[in-house]
This record gives sequence, structure tokens and C-alpha cells, in this order.
Amino acid sequence: MEQETLDKINALTRREFKAEELYTFPVVLCGNEIDRDFERFSDDALEQMAPLFIGKTIISDHDMKAENQVARLYDVQVISDPEALTKDGRPYKYLKGFAYTVYTEKNADLITEIDAGIKKEVSVSCASARRICSVCGASVLDAPCEHQRGQMYDGKLCHYIIDGVTDAYELSFTPVPAQPDAGVTKSYHEKGGNTMEQDFTPITTKADFDTAVQEAVNAAVAAKAAEFEGFISPEEHQQALDALAAEQKSALRKAYCEKAALMTGLPDTLASRLTGDTEEDILKDAQMLSAATKSGFATPHFDASGTPMDGVEKAFFEKNPDLKK
Repeated sequence: MEQETLDKINALTRREFKAEELYTFPVVLCGNEIDRDFERFSDDALEQMAPLFIGKTIISDHDMKAENQVARLYDVQVISDPEALTKDGRPYKYLKGFAYTVYTEKNADLITEIDAGIKKEVSVSCASARRICSVCGASVLDAPCEHQRGQMYDGKLCHYIIDGVTDAYELSFTPVPAQPDAGVTKSYHEKGGNTMEQDFTPITTKADFDTAVQEAVNAAVAAKAAEFEGFISPEEHQQALDALAAEQKSALRKAYCEKAALMTGLPDTLASRLTGDTEEDILKDAQMLSAATKSGFATPHFDASGTPMDGVEKAFFEKNPDLKK
């Protein structure tokens, strides 16, 4: 390990550490490529982020708890690759960090997982002032435009450009980062030794581009499905609507029957016996039943208490003379 590297690390520690106590690894934080969320960092944003991320912690899954801290960034640089282009034809740039942790019994599994490529993918967390539409240049946080991320306009993919980074929070190990190229780069380590890195390989062919776009589409579909997880399906929604409509129809017919019984002088007990599907049919049935029960009785009849009996009650007692009135 070079003295310059050791000095940068010890600038962040409370005591002086020796090279043999430290494990270091390189990591690509993010770049100016369009990511799975159809966003990208501007070149200026990368320059703004580099100094902000020096000294920042590396955690797991953006879960901001002290016990989740596993490493720390001691250096961050903006790297330009003149031979590589982004999906939309711009010179490719990315933010490369250098991190350290300490050789301890607790960190043994973490170091093994990093070397084995298990702990690899990462995602940045930061604050930015602007998100700019790539189609019209509108600042969508201030005045949203009509263009939608992920849609094609005049042959160009609409995406948001993240600009004006004001703060850097942390870097996280996460299984599915927004930027597929972000992660720990392959390297060879010796305890206290130097790191020999392999070249970073961006997308350069149409086949790779098509594959990356399909991955982005699949990720977007999966994210949208997860967003609506737990909601009912369209079929279940229609079944619920049909049940509600049937319930409302039944309640409306009951109201029509009660109204018809009241208008024709029928007792409430006969309202449920009326037939017909429309208000007009139900009223006609009520009128016929009322006429049948009241015909032939010109004067009111009374029961033993002196209360007038309607036609239905009078007819019932005439057919059953042995019952007490």
C-alpha cells in the first residue's frame, strides 16, 4: 500500500493504522449512463459528487443504522473513458471510489464476500436540486412537462438528467441498483498490498445495448408490479363492482315496492310480495292487488279494539270465522 493511500485513510481515523491492518477495494459509484429508472447524472453532477463522497460511509440496503456500516470511502475520482460512449452517444464518465475496512474477525465474512463477487452491486444516496427533461430541458421538479421517462420522442429516449448535487449521504451494497454498472470492480488484493484493477468495460455494441434496454424494461415492470402488490386484480375489481350493482339494484327495487304499497294503500307486509322489475311495473302490480283486496267493501270494518281493518285483514277473518277478531 502506497504511503499516499495510507495517509488518506488515516486522515479519517482516530489513530494511525498500519497497512497490514487495512483492506481496500475500488468501487464504481455511478456514471453518466442512463440507468434503470431512466435517469442519469450530468457530467457536472459527477464533478460535484466526487469531493462530497470522500469520507462517506458504506452501508447495506440504504438502511441507515450504525450496525450496518461496513466500510468508508477515502478517495473518489471522476474517470473519463474516451473510447466508450453512453447509450445516447455521449462520452462515458463515471465516479470511481476507493474504500477501506479493517481486518477483524467480524469483517472476515464481508471481505470474503467482496473478493468472491457476492457483495458487489452498489447504489448512491445523495441530494440534488434539479432533474432536467432530456427532451425539452424543463426542470421537472419546478415545472413538470408532458414528456414521460422511458418513452421515445422523435427517436430519442426520454430520461431525466440529475444536476445540482448538494449533498452526498452514503453508498450502499444493494442487490439491484438503479445503475447496472455501479459496483465493486474486479481486483486482486494482498494484505497491505497494492490493488491491480482490470479495465472497466461499458456498453459498446447494439446487442449489449438491446440487452441493457430489455433489462431496464423488465426492471421497470417488476418495480411497477411491486408497487401495486396487494391490490386486487381487474377481474376481482369487476366482480366487486357487479356485486355492488346487484346490491344497489335490490335496494332500489325494495324502495319502489314500499313506495307503491304506500301510494295504493297496501299494508307494508305486502310490499315485499309485489312483482315487476321497473317502478312502473311494480306500481301496476300494487294497484291490481289493492283493487282485488278492497273490492266489495264500501265501509270500514273494525277489530275488537275498534281499529279499522283494511281489505286484506277483513277478507282473512271472513274466510276464518272461528278466529277471534
